[in-house]
Amino acid sequence: MRKFLFLMVFVLAGTITYAGGYRVSVQGQRALAMGHTGVAVVNSAELGFFNPAGLVYLEDRLTVSAGVSGVFSDVAWQNEEYGETARTENPAGTPFYFYASYKVNDWLSAGLSVYTPYGSTVEWPEDWAGSHLVNSIKLQAIYVQPLASIKISEKLSIGGGPIFVTGSVNFNRNLDRTLTDIDGNRANVTIDASGVNEWGWSAGAMYTPWEDLRIGVNYRSEIIMNAEGGDADFENIPNTPMAPFSDTAFDAQLPLPAELTIGASYQLNEQWLFAFDFNRNYWGVYEALDIQFANGVLSENPRNYEDANIWRFGAEYKATERFVLRAGYYYDESPVLNNYFAPETPRNDSQGFTAGLSLNVTSNLALDASFAYIRFNEVDATYNPDKDLFPAYEGTPFGGTYKSSAFIAGLGVTYKL
Repeated sequence: MRKFLFLMVFVLAGTITYAGGYRVSVQGQRALAMGHTGVAVVNSAELGFFNPAGLVYLEDRLTVSAGVSGVFSDVAWQNEEYGETARTENPAGTPFYFYASYKVNDWLSAGLSVYTPYGSTVEWPEDWAGSHLVNSIKLQAIYVQPLASIKISEKLSIGGGPIFVTGSVNFNRNLDRTLTDIDGNRANVTIDASGVNEWGWSAGAMYTPWEDLRIGVNYRSEIIMNAEGGDADFENIPNTPMAPFSDTAFDAQLPLPAELTIGASYQLNEQWLFAFDFNRNYWGVYEALDIQFANGVLSENPRNYEDANIWRFGAEYKATERFVLRAGYYYDESPVLNNYFAPETPRNDSQGFTAGLSLNVTSNLALDASFAYIRFNEVDATYNPDKDLFPAYEGTPFGGTYKSSAFIAGLGVTYKL
């Protein structure tokens, strides 16, 4: 019975981990085309996400950027020892963004940002070898942020504002490897939590030591997501005292880690712009999940993530008055350590290759497109936490070789007046 109870606890741990272990970096078509650089690039209202301090340098009274992307991802798993394989069947994710900036006067701009830094779906085949850990998971988190950008001098500005986050999650997994009802249907649980709302903030600064060089820094705070009163629905449970499961509620907390970005852009000439961003993601705060069930059971589930870095490089080429071409590259470290690698977050080190363009339809309207191919390093990893660090952990190790890739195609508009 103790093992069954632990398995129920682990369901929730796996669910909320997905938000912490997988970050969707699609917050602007122009930025993504340039390797998702932007902390020191002043070319659109996408600055509302990358560095609101730069909004005050936009030339037009009103600037709006909006767009949506399709994320097509694939994960293949193999355990050569037992000859088992599986591949996800993920529907396309659709992260979106909307940014607006209004120049109040020469030294003050106001803005609004709405974006989705977390949100995707993973679906493994029914009753695959890891179904006791995850069958499917769907996560969405929407950030809404009012902004202010203030010019301290012609060379220095600051900006930022509060962040309101609202999110939801739906997750399904089998209770263990063998438990079934009288008809042979695998016992499983679906947990669902919606309307999870929290607050955070971000702040940035931009410095222009000379006309062609900009330096930017932006910090986004840690946000603690509190899921309270979520629903856990158990199905195909056999009628036996050894499986005492019934629908219940749960509370849980998840720290969305702080992020620090430092970067620079250099305008080489009228045609060429180069950019570099360094991101520090403070995943080290994510040591474990505390799960509180309505029946009074409290469980801590190990994650033991580490801080991780991303190096981003981008270039922009103004081919004509109508066409602007972009390309970029980034290297993204995974925060997930071996022995803590779970199939609901098959996240290993990755490289991103990006490209895109803008078509200036009129002097006020441009169409922006971006494309990205993300190649994750093949990894042979397990989920089997260190008993010395987490002596209360009980669970069956699960591992294998993971191969992952993703393709992103996005379309947006930029309007200025």
